[in-house]
Amino acid sequence: MTGIAPAPFTADDYRARMERAARAADDAGLAGLLVAPGPDLVWLTGYAPPADTERLTLLVLTPGRDPVLVVPTLEAPDAARATGASALTLRDWTDGTDPYAITAELLDGDGRFGISDNTWAMHLLGLQRALPDTSYASLTEALPMLRAVKDEAEVELLAAAGAAADAAFEEIRTMPFAGRREREVGADLADLLRRFGHSRVDFTIVGSGPNGANPHHEMGDRVIEHGDMVVLDFGGLKDGYGSDTTRTVHVGEPTDEERRVHDIVREAQEAGFRAVRPGVACQEVDRAARAVIEQAGYGEYFIHRTGHGIGVTTHEPPYMIEGEEQPLVPGMCFSVEPGIYLPGRFGVRIEDIVTVTEDGGRRLNNTTREMVTVD
Repeated sequence: MTGIAPAPFTADDYRARMERAARAADDAGLAGLLVAPGPDLVWLTGYAPPADTERLTLLVLTPGRDPVLVVPTLEAPDAARATGASALTLRDWTDGTDPYAITAELLDGDGRFGISDNTWAMHLLGLQRALPDTSYASLTEALPMLRAVKDEAEVELLAAAGAAADAAFEEIRTMPFAGRREREVGADLADLLRRFGHSRVDFTIVGSGPNGANPHHEMGDRVIEHGDMVVLDFGGLKDGYGSDTTRTVHVGEPTDEERRVHDIVREAQEAGFRAVRPGVACQEVDRAARAVIEQAGYGEYFIHRTGHGIGVTTHEPPYMIEGEEQPLVPGMCFSVEPGIYLPGRFGVRIEDIVTVTEDGGRRLNNTTREMVTVD
């Protein structure tokens, strides 16, 4: 891994994000946005309070007004230390007072608001009791592209996360597979991700032999055997941004059929990548990859979408799926990951994270997509 890490985000970066979000809400006909602890709050403010607290924490973004973060008094010092705190106003509340009444003073009494998907139901219900004429829409429904277009610093953080995942793959391919349990290989992958800078490991899928035909197989106690195809899908967060890559390896030399299926998936992944360019609908990436697999006679065995967005979470909009007409925009980052899954036999998936450039796409994963054999 090489390169210099981007400079940390500043208060001005977070101010610009909040302003952009408020404008997007206005353009969508919303009275504002309400953001609870979770990835949206981190992205907008740099503040990451405990997501499991029962005390209301809520960022209020309304067009034409300064951002306000409603926060419990006992957590206000931590909120004030967040990088984006100087770009907003803190409104704290103490135990024994009504945080919903305090929040209601900041909202239009009959407005429709976008609200972050992971807001606790008790908090949403509390707001509805305080303001019975308001209505709400999830951010994924109302503003699905809010975080979709990354700036240059975000893309480079994603690239660094991808390079770390690539380094983990280069190491794992040198380790023994045959005679070891899937969960042992998965533990090695998780350790490698952490060694190469990940603060959080979200998943390590190790699908050997027939288990590889289940795209989301949880690594288990199956002992990997000589002659197995093994799907390795792994990722997590490094410096707050996600990695997600898949390579399919073979223990020993593959059969002609296994090599042919792997080649078809590799060609499909390349076709999906080549379809990436500004203005193209997301569904065209799915169509390009899927067409290769269908023409090869394996269409019924490609059983999931071609890709998903990635950023401060490892799965987010946009989605590369039939029916998604959202056009690609420079700065969007997402996976391209076609697969073929033959029940009871084996599976193959190849996945890279790709970002849209001004004239095409750039891969953020760069390990070989050719068949790799392991011991």
